[in-house]
Formats: sequence, C-alpha cells, structure tokens
Amino acid sequence: MSHTNKPIGEEAQSKLDEYRKSIDNIDAAVINMLAERFKITQKVGAHKAKHKLEPADKKRESEQISRLRKLSEDAQLDPNFSEKFLDFIIEEVIHHHKGFLDSE
Repeated sequence: MSHTNKPIGEEAQSKLDEYRKSIDNIDAAVINMLAERFKITQKVGAHKAKHKLEPADKKRESEQISRLRKLSEDAQLDPNFSEKFLDFIIEEVIHHHKGFLDSE
C-alpha cells in the first residue's frame, strides 16, 4: 500500500502540528535529562578512578535493569525496549569510566 503526502485539512494539520510540538518538547526534556544523568555519571567515574574501583558494577546494573523493567511495565512501556535503552546508556557510561581509569 502506497501513501502519498496529500494535502490535509486545516484542522487536521493544526492537530498534527500540536502533536508534533508536544513530541518536540518531550524530546528536549529527554535530552536534558540524559545530559544531567551523564554529568552525574562522570562524577561517579572520577570517584571510581580515584578510589581504584572497577568501571562496571554488574550487581548494580542488574538491579537497575530490574527496576527499569518494573517502571516500564507500570508506565505501559515495552520493558524490552527499556532494557535495550538502559543497556546502551550503561555501555556508554562504562566507556566513560574506563577513560577516567586510563587518565589516572
């Protein structure tokens, strides 16, 4: 089935624009929250390096994944998606933490 970008009515376009504005606002909030999260994980990485702690903490990661899956279920968000998203974030955080160890 092929969809063409046919013109839509003014009311339909207005509603679409309203939805898109909401999505844009949410995207901005998500980016700002991730930036704040990474500022804190940078501090964690520096602290771990200072005290010669391992960059990864498998027990903490497992606890976070379980916690996030529960939050996702409560929010009616696919827990598998949430776990993949958190895995990606954790991987990036560990990469940063290893950088702190390399600079010590």
